[in-house]
Amino acid sequence: MTPADQSVEVARICRLAAVIPVLVTKDAAGAAGLAAALIAGGLPALEVTLRTPAALEAIRRMADVPGGIVGAGTLLTPADVKAAKAAGARFGVSPGVTPQLLDACAEAELPLLPGAATASEIMALLEAGYTVQKFFPAEQAGGVAYLKSIGAPIPQVSFCPTGGITLTKARDYLSLPNILCVGGSWVAPKDAVARGDWAAITALAAEAASLRS
Repeated sequence: MTPADQSVEVARICRLAAVIPVLVTKDAAGAAGLAAALIAGGLPALEVTLRTPAALEAIRRMADVPGGIVGAGTLLTPADVKAAKAAGARFGVSPGVTPQLLDACAEAELPLLPGAATASEIMALLEAGYTVQKFFPAEQAGGVAYLKSIGAPIPQVSFCPTGGITLTKARDYLSLPNILCVGGSWVAPKDAVARGDWAAITALAAEAASLRS
C-alpha cells in the first residue's frame, strides 16, 4: 500500500467526523460499550492507543461494533503494526515516524496517520507521499497559530492535530482550511468510562460531532 493510497484512506476516515476520540483503555471489558456510545453520538472513527496491556483486546472488541472504524494509536515499532493489524485495526496513528515504521505499515497495508511537529518533518513525510498527517503534540508544538502559518508554504498537507485539545480549542483548529479533524480524549472521560456511563459519553460525542455541521 503506497503512502499516497494510505493518505487517501486516512483522509476519508478523518472526514467522517470532526473528532477522532483518543482512547486509553485500562480494561477491555467495557470496550464494546464505549465504542457503541461514541458511534451513537456520531463519532465512528476511534483511536485506541497502545499504551496499556488491555489495548489490543479493546481493539478486538471494538472492531466488532457495527458502524465503527477502529484504529491503533501510539504505533512505535513494526511489531506494534503487526499486532494492531492482527487485532482488527483498520488504520494506525503514530506520534512520529521511522523508516522501519513506514515500511511496516506499507507491508501490512495499514493506512497510517503519521505524526509530525516541525516543518522539516512535515516536508519529509510529504516527500514520501503522505499528504495527511497528525500534528502532535498540537498545543505544545504551536497550536492553531502554527498550523495556520504552515498552511501557507505547505498547502499540500492536511492535518489531524492531537494533544491538549479541548472542545473549545477544537473549534479554532477546525476553522482552518488545512484541518480535516482533531483528535481528543475529552469525549471519553476516565470517570465516565469507569462507571460505564455510556449515555454521558454519547452526549459528549454528539456535542463534538456537532462541531462539523
